[in-house]
Amino acid sequence: MDEHVEIERRFLVDARGDKPWRVNAAISQIEQYYTVGELLSIEDGALLHEGETVAALTEAEESHLASTPSWTTRLRRRDEVYILTYKARVSDDTSLELEWRVKEQTALRILSNGPFPSVEKTRYVVNGPDGLTWEVDEFEGALAGLVLAEVELTSSEQSVALPSWVGHEITGLRSWSNRALAETLASRNN
Repeated sequence: MDEHVEIERRFLVDARGDKPWRVNAAISQIEQYYTVGELLSIEDGALLHEGETVAALTEAEESHLASTPSWTTRLRRRDEVYILTYKARVSDDTSLELEWRVKEQTALRILSNGPFPSVEKTRYVVNGPDGLTWEVDEFEGALAGLVLAEVELTSSEQSVALPSWVGHEITGLRSWSNRALAETLASRNN
């Protein structure tokens, strides 16, 4: 499988009662900003912002960027680390995903061109009953109370033992993507 392919299933989580995903979880604070890609360009094997290199590209990354027509771009701050992501949907559960770590100074310079549609959340990373890793996101701000969970798979056919706290599956429902949620919030604020 291509190292840039991500296969995942996503679910709503009922967070009204106990929150067992918090027990023994790795926790991180996340802010995600969307549509930052409009500020970036590709030249001489590099991703650029205002003429400065954001990331050096491999041949495979350049090929993916050139051959894939529609990308969602995201700049994520996870704790103190900034990651730039280009993501393109292949099917309901599969995406092509390219990621680069970005220097804080570069990330802040990109974000100074905002505001951008964004979401904030606390992420809990836990193992499910079958040992698969689950990421559970508790959203903050205007989305407080919304909790989504996702599990990454090696194939679309891989079976998954669902934890008891997992609710309705939303895999492939674009209105539940983080980008769609961020854009909905941004449109309400305009």
